[in-house]
Amino acid sequence: MRPAVKKIDEIYAPNVLEAQKMRYRAAECGFAEHFGTLGEHRFFSAPGRTEICGNHTTHSRGKAFAASIDLDTIAVVQPSDDGFITIKSEGFPEEKVSVDDLDVKEEEKLTAAALIRGALKGFRRNGYNIGGFKAYTTSKIIPDCGLGSSAAFEVLIGTIITHMFNNGQIRSATIAQIARFAENEYFGKPSGLIDQVACAVGGFVAIDFKDDDMPIIEEIHANLSDYHHALCIVNAGVKYGDFSKEYSLIDAEMQEIAEYFDCESLRQLAIEDITLNIKDLRQNFGDRAVLRAIHFFRENERVEKIVHALKNDNFDGFLSSVRESGDSSFKYLQNIYTPSDVRHQPLSIALNVAEDALHRKGACRVHGAGYFGSMQAFVPFEDIQQFKMKMEKIFGVNSCHVLSVRSAGGCEVIF
Repeated sequence: MRPAVKKIDEIYAPNVLEAQKMRYRAAECGFAEHFGTLGEHRFFSAPGRTEICGNHTTHSRGKAFAASIDLDTIAVVQPSDDGFITIKSEGFPEEKVSVDDLDVKEEEKLTAAALIRGALKGFRRNGYNIGGFKAYTTSKIIPDCGLGSSAAFEVLIGTIITHMFNNGQIRSATIAQIARFAENEYFGKPSGLIDQVACAVGGFVAIDFKDDDMPIIEEIHANLSDYHHALCIVNAGVKYGDFSKEYSLIDAEMQEIAEYFDCESLRQLAIEDITLNIKDLRQNFGDRAVLRAIHFFRENERVEKIVHALKNDNFDGFLSSVRESGDSSFKYLQNIYTPSDVRHQPLSIALNVAEDALHRKGACRVHGAGYFGSMQAFVPFEDIQQFKMKMEKIFGVNSCHVLSVRSAGGCEVIF
C-alpha cells in the first residue's frame, strides 16, 4: 500500500468538515505569516493511532492490532530550492535542517530537527530522492494520551517526501520503517514499529513482527459505527513521564526468558516451553518475568482472535478479546502502575470506574505503553454521554475524548 491522495471530504466526517476546512485555511494563514508569503502549495495529513491489542509484544517480535484515529497533524507545504527543510509547527520554534547534512547530532536528541534529519537519512540510504521544502504544521492529536503524536509527525514528513520527490511511489510500510529509524537512531527513543505503521497505513491494521525488517501488515476493513460503538480515550490525570526504566524492564525480562532457551526472542518459542519449564524459570528469573512471557504468547493469540472476529462480523468476539487483553496487561504484564509508587494508581481507578459505567457492555483496557494513566474504551453510542460524565466527574473536564477510527493513513489532501 502506498500513501494516498485524498479529497478532504474523504478523511473527515460531515459534521466536522467545515471546521476542518477552516483549520486548513488557518494553517495557510499561519504559513504566510511565518514565512512572509505563500505561493503554490500542497496539503498533507497524518493521523494519530491507538493500540488495541499486542501490549508490549513487538520488541519480542510478536503480533499487534492497532488503528489510526480521527485526530491528525496537517501541513501546508511549499517547495524550496535552498537545500533546507524548514518547518514551523504551531506553538513550537522553527526547525531548519540541511538536506546535505545528515549526520546524527547529539545536541538534537529528542527534538523535531532530529526526526526530520533522521527521515532524510532514512530515505537517502534506501535510495530515494530527497529535497527541500517549507512547511507549517498544526496538530489536533491530544498530548499525554499515547496517541502517537511523534509517530504522526514522522509519518507526515515521510508522506511529504514521498509525494513531493518520489511521485508517491514509496510504500506506507517503508515510510513507517524510515520513521522508526529516525526515532531510534536520531531522536534517541527506542520505540517499536506499531505506532508508525498504524499512522502510515490507516484504518484497522494487524501487524506480525516475526521478521522485524519485513513485518506482515494486513488491513482489516471494519467500521466502528456499523456496530454502534465509539472509541474513547481517557486521560486519568498523569502526565507522560519518564518510565523508560519500567518499559526497558518489560523487554529485558521477556528477553531473559528467551535467552534461557538460547533464542533471540520469545517468538521462537511456544507457550508450552514456558509451562513445561516454569519451575526453573521462576527460580532463575522470578515470577514477574514468567508472567510477562505468558502474556506475550496469549496476546499473540488474541490478535488472531480479534482479526478473525472482525473479518466475520463478530463484534462481541472483538470486544471479548479486547477485555481479555486489558485483563492480561493488568495481571500478567503488570504495566498499570509502578511498584515504586503503589499509593498512586490513577489508571486502576479509571478502569474500575469505566467497568462500572459500561455495565458489562463495551470494553476497556490500558492504552499504549501503560503506567502514565491513559485508558481505552469501546462504548455503545447510547451510553457515551453517561460514560463521559462519569469519567470526567473523577478525572476532570475534557479528560474523556470520544474518537473514531480513520480509514486513511498518511496522505496528501486535496480540497
